Amino acid sequence: MKNRIARLLGLLLLAGGVTGASAQQARPGAAAPVGGISQRILAEHNRARDHAGVPRLAWNDRLARDAQVWAQKLAREGDLQHASESENGGAGENLWMGSTGYYAPETMIAAFVDEGSQYQPGRFPDVSRTGNWEDVGHYTQIVWRNTREVGCAIAGNGSDDVLVCRYWPAGNWEGQNVY
Repeated sequence: MKNRIARLLGLLLLAGGVTGASAQQARPGAAAPVGGISQRILAEHNRARDHAGVPRLAWNDRLARDAQVWAQKLAREGDLQHASESENGGAGENLWMGSTGYYAPETMIAAFVDEGSQYQPGRFPDVSRTGNWEDVGHYTQIVWRNTREVGCAIAGNGSDDVLVCRYWPAGNWEGQNVY
């Protein structure tokens, strides 16, 4: 993809969990989240976007269904791995893993949002105080101005819960401002 930074491949250790980010395809089809967890996840995303001063996201059921399939695969394998380009088709993706039943959805999303403490305004990938864009890539995907929709899902394997969030359109484009 022209001018697209490679998917976020770095995995970051977080208090009993791991994170990463990449991409997946969806088409517009936003709907209100149905379940309480979906509503809580959307609320956390929009809280971060409100703080950044960018438009709120809408829930996308197709993204959530695709995220569920991927989350179940990752839970079965017990490892975080981003969807390949042929599997994701272009939407953004944030991944998280932590001990089963120990983390609330808000805590899972907070792991991504907390990267904002290292964020500095600029053109992607020059957006991290550490000099490494991967240190803020989950956060920048959440607050990417042009992203409009999100769908997330959680799957477990008895020892770990896996959260997969998919974003449309994807963020983290080289040479563009985050917001």
